[in-house]
Amino acid sequence: MTFLGVPNDYAKSKYVVLSCPYDSTASYGVGMRSGPQAIIEASRQVETYDIQLQRDFSGCGIYTFGELEVHRGSPEKNCAYVKEAVEAVLREKRIPILLGGEHSVSIGAFNAFASRAKGISVLHLDAHADMRDEYEGTKFNHACVMRRCREAFHAVSVGVRSYSEEEAQLIRKGGLDVFGSEFEASAVVKRLKGEVYVTVDLDAFDPSECPAVGTPEPGGLRYKQAAELLSEVAARKKIVGFDVVELCPIPGNRISDFLAARLAYKLICLIEAAGK
Repeated sequence: MTFLGVPNDYAKSKYVVLSCPYDSTASYGVGMRSGPQAIIEASRQVETYDIQLQRDFSGCGIYTFGELEVHRGSPEKNCAYVKEAVEAVLREKRIPILLGGEHSVSIGAFNAFASRAKGISVLHLDAHADMRDEYEGTKFNHACVMRRCREAFHAVSVGVRSYSEEEAQLIRKGGLDVFGSEFEASAVVKRLKGEVYVTVDLDAFDPSECPAVGTPEPGGLRYKQAAELLSEVAARKKIVGFDVVELCPIPGNRISDFLAARLAYKLICLIEAAGK
């Protein structure tokens, strides 16, 4: 059961798909632990010829690793497991693709890139600011992801349309790069450094296109809108890794699973087409 159904050959791989089935800090809808498997299953139905780019990129070298060990009792330890796995991918100069699971797993990926933080921006697609310092007794909650990220990285958030008063003050006082669902792609790209890590919380999308998330927020991004932004990012910057998180599968409804799978493959296609 591999991503896109392609043969698993690590020696020839350029991309490594890591699955983290973790949702222990979820605070509303739960079931994100089933997200990675649902994305991989849906990916096997994705047509691998990209019409926009007029190429099939499925042979570029994609290796699907087994599910990572998770620590359900400690969000901090779980992030450490993710960090270790992503670091192993980076040591062999491959591109990590992390499938969640809830958004807290992304902290582990950020920490794996920490030694390169000065040259990397994080592009954050999300309905929520995720800028709380602590939530429900831990600094490694899904609601704290971008607070932890911004302690080391420059970040640009897109699609944000829900946050607390505390977060609003942080955004204003810090002059943080936070865009809502209406934005100019060129304005977003201008704020990014030369290398970019992309983190996608699927609730960035409007619930009419991606309903299977833990906390759906109305007024979100459209798939075409996000794809156009990512196309411009890939063309002008170097994407060094990405994650797709917060899929909470709805039994009998594959819309969101398929969107997540297609988005992950689209990012691979864009990286390959850019040739960086």
